[in-house]
Amino acid sequence: MTENLDKLIKYRFQQAQETLAVAGELFENNHYKDAVNRAYYAMFYCSLGLLAAKNLGSSKHSGVLSLFSRYFVKTGQISIETGRHFREAFELRQNCDYREFIEITAQQTEEVITNATVFISEARKALKEME
Repeated sequence: MTENLDKLIKYRFQQAQETLAVAGELFENNHYKDAVNRAYYAMFYCSLGLLAAKNLGSSKHSGVLSLFSRYFVKTGQISIETGRHFREAFELRQNCDYREFIEITAQQTEEVITNATVFISEARKALKEME
């Protein structure tokens, strides 16, 4: 990896970790929709870091999800369950951000945050295996 690429990957993983921390703070203050948003983005930023490690990327969320599935889930570097959680978080975040009258429970939010934590952990392992 080039030095700039290595910096980008580290930046994305740091961005993911910080965003996940914000999700936790929002959850503790009962801001469930915003916490779901931040937990999803933690996964998204982390996936951008992994894709960058393979010199891949997309300007659209759907493109990132597709590339992530193809290059990490289908190859077994990331579990199928974790890949599914990423897609589910995307869909829930879309609903929270763009649909009216959506109610999100504490339990749903906590689940997304837990899944994001697992996602980052698996992504770190996958990155380490790529080195």
